Amino acid sequence: SCSRAKDVTMPAKLPVSFFSTRSPVIDLFRGQLDYADHLRQDSEVVLYFFYAPWCGQSIAAREEIEHVASRLSDQVLFVAVNCWWNQGKCRKQKHFFYFPVIHLYHQSFGPIEYKGPMSAVYIEKFVRRVMTPLLYISSRSKLLDFLSNYEPGVLGYFEFNASPQPPGYLTFFTSALHSLKKDYLGTIHFGVITDKQVAKEISLVHSGSVYLHRHVNTSLIYPNDVMNYTAENICKWALENREMLIRWLRPHGGKSLLLNNELKKGPALLIFIPYNPLAEIHPLLDEITKVALEYHNCNKSQAAEPVLQHLGDADSPAFDSPVPDAHTKLLETFSITKYPCCNTVVLPQWHSISRTHNVCELCINQTLGVKPNKVSDVPHCNFLEIEAALDSFYLQEHTFFQVVSNTIECSNFLSFYSPFSYYTACCRTVNRHFLSFISSEKTIFQTPKVAFSSHGKKDKDDTPNSIPHIEDRNCFIPDLHDNGTNITGLSCRTNKTLNLYLLDSNLFWIYAERLGASRSTHLKEFAAIVDLKEEVHYVLDQNQSLIGSTLENFIKNFSVLYSPLKRHLVDDPSVHFHAQRIITEVTTNTFHDTVFLNEKNVLLLYYAQWCGFCASLNHIFIQLARLLPPDNFTVARIDITRNDLPWEFMTDHLPTILFFPHQRKEQSVKFPEDFPVNLPNLLKFILHYSSLSSSDRCTKECLHKETVLQQGHISHLEREIQKLRSEISALHQAHDKLEEQLSEARREEQRLQQQKHTLEKQHKTLQLHSEQLQSTYDQKNQELLAMAEKLQELADASENLLKENTLLRILVASKEGKLQLKDKTKEPVQSEQTFSNDNDVSVSTAATTLGEKRIDNIDTIETEHSSENRTG
Repeated sequence: SCSRAKDVTMPAKLPVSFFSTRSPVIDLFRGQLDYADHLRQDSEVVLYFFYAPWCGQSIAAREEIEHVASRLSDQVLFVAVNCWWNQGKCRKQKHFFYFPVIHLYHQSFGPIEYKGPMSAVYIEKFVRRVMTPLLYISSRSKLLDFLSNYEPGVLGYFEFNASPQPPGYLTFFTSALHSLKKDYLGTIHFGVITDKQVAKEISLVHSGSVYLHRHVNTSLIYPNDVMNYTAENICKWALENREMLIRWLRPHGGKSLLLNNELKKGPALLIFIPYNPLAEIHPLLDEITKVALEYHNCNKSQAAEPVLQHLGDADSPAFDSPVPDAHTKLLETFSITKYPCCNTVVLPQWHSISRTHNVCELCINQTLGVKPNKVSDVPHCNFLEIEAALDSFYLQEHTFFQVVSNTIECSNFLSFYSPFSYYTACCRTVNRHFLSFISSEKTIFQTPKVAFSSHGKKDKDDTPNSIPHIEDRNCFIPDLHDNGTNITGLSCRTNKTLNLYLLDSNLFWIYAERLGASRSTHLKEFAAIVDLKEEVHYVLDQNQSLIGSTLENFIKNFSVLYSPLKRHLVDDPSVHFHAQRIITEVTTNTFHDTVFLNEKNVLLLYYAQWCGFCASLNHIFIQLARLLPPDNFTVARIDITRNDLPWEFMTDHLPTILFFPHQRKEQSVKFPEDFPVNLPNLLKFILHYSSLSSSDRCTKECLHKETVLQQGHISHLEREIQKLRSEISALHQAHDKLEEQLSEARREEQRLQQQKHTLEKQHKTLQLHSEQLQSTYDQKNQELLAMAEKLQELADASENLLKENTLLRILVASKEGKLQLKDKTKEPVQSEQTFSNDNDVSVSTAATTLGEKRIDNIDTIETEHSSENRTG
């Protein structure tokens, strides 16, 4: 019997080097993970690039990694590990769900996984952040640069007078690495202040203090008495309390819910800018940051003013000014005191015939010379405080009754309820028409002269720690600004608050194109507002430069109650128009021209690609377009899944058929949904509504035109009937040929059935014969086994006979020896005779015994042979 062949498996080929031999990247193409860990012990910063040789993304990222390694190989060790070969330790120990994977180690800390774009500039930026997770702030100008960044900032103050590091420094250093591990975008900057005077600018006095800077909300100091001073707690505290004015979106290119989750939060302003992470300055990003800071500056925080000034003038030396007043102002600006809550108050005119009003801004100042030690102790403005301030203000309103005042007068008065609170009121006289400042775009105040009223209980000199108010902010009325485009605090004054997002147009320009950006533009700058709830989005005109003022106007126009922005409609870019098409494909851009400006009657079909019933109507509309005269009727369709439509023409039912008469396009008629959609019903529907004409009497010329039109219809129908007849005859011929082919196929099927029955009978016969052969084989096998046993018995008997024959020969030889000895010694005859008689008796006895055994054996053998012959 033949044995089954074994499966042959070809072993995998040995891996080869993924990087070139001249590359600065160490390529462990056999997955030597243990050797990679050995190399890591001798380097401070190590980058692991885990790849699969067949992976297209790994191949694409290889060049980017080599580019980064060529720039940083003297400071960072780059190691590439093949994590796909099944014999390597990397494949056995690591279980990655995707490739490539980048891990970074900073000495014993790690791994820090990089999940950003596989671009050289982004990878290098992240590696540099891991190399130096802390920025050292040694001067006031550097501090202002740090605080002016749009990303949240965490600062630690440490006095380096201890060896080797001050207490808590290593913990703060590790917390910066933890933030990179938890948030690969690196949205939190960590800095270290070593100078005591610079630390005082942000109210840090004790070494080891940690400060979280926030532009709009109150900045925080790490609560050591509430939370343990550990790296994990500092990182968690910073992430939970950070302030995100602008957020970067970096889709990884795979299937994810990143954009969906962000757009669900509310209306979003998506700004696409070309971004280079390694560039030292980003002027466009600074402008966007300034707009975002103004937009979210709801309580007109004084902390934002130096930042805005610094963003407007990068060379401003205000922070390094040696003047003590400037130092005091900045100290107050970046302290974590409670900033004032303000409310605008309009006083009645001083006389009934007066055209002037006193407009005042009332602010609540708290923590007069007192600063909270705990985060939980930060006071909050509430309604009762504002009400108490208004009561106190109206008690002194007579002091602000001025006929005409060219200056802003301010007054401070104490609170009735708290010794640490006081109120500030700044007023100016304005004309009556300025009260409608929402629609006005003129400047109210130029640079005013500030003069505190003499009757105030406190003046500027008496309150050196007071925070300056309206006169220093140039925003006396919150809805206006000098340039007419003020958006300060607009996010809190509208129900349509925007979330601001940034995207790198060098990487994600395809998203901008889907939102409506032009593909032919050379400058990849684009902005769009997407409102997922209202299912609309607006596009900033690409002819305008993407600057701060343009963005401000864009945001203001969206935020007003009746937005003047025009909704952007997306059409189908894949539609190509051909003159020979009998059905016109309509898009968003051609909807108005094809339907409303068209002088013909228009029949429009709403369909979708996924609608199966819509597809079944295609042949009906093709026939209808052929029947209707093209000079008077247009049959069109529009794919609503690829095109946006004006709201008045939206539909929730597919398919939907609308008819637009040429003289009354605004009176469109919908085909009844309960009627079956077929050619006769469509013709009746069209003729019924197209025959309705105006009330003017028809002249002879009109009748002649109508006659010509009817004759044209008749001739057109006759041609169509002739075409149908020719098609019917061709169908009859095809039917006859098909019948012949079917009959031949039936005959062939019968013949195959007969062959099948014959083969089944032969198969049964062969199966019976096979069973008989199997039984015969089993019987012969048993007989052969019995014969083998008998042959074994014969072999044993033959062996016994050989032994007996040998014994007999020995006895005969011994007898002959004795007889010869007898002849030589010649013993007496008597004894000789006696001995010979005895020997004869014994020999004869032995011979008789042997002879009997031989006879018995011979008889036995003959009996067995005879039985075998009979059996055979």
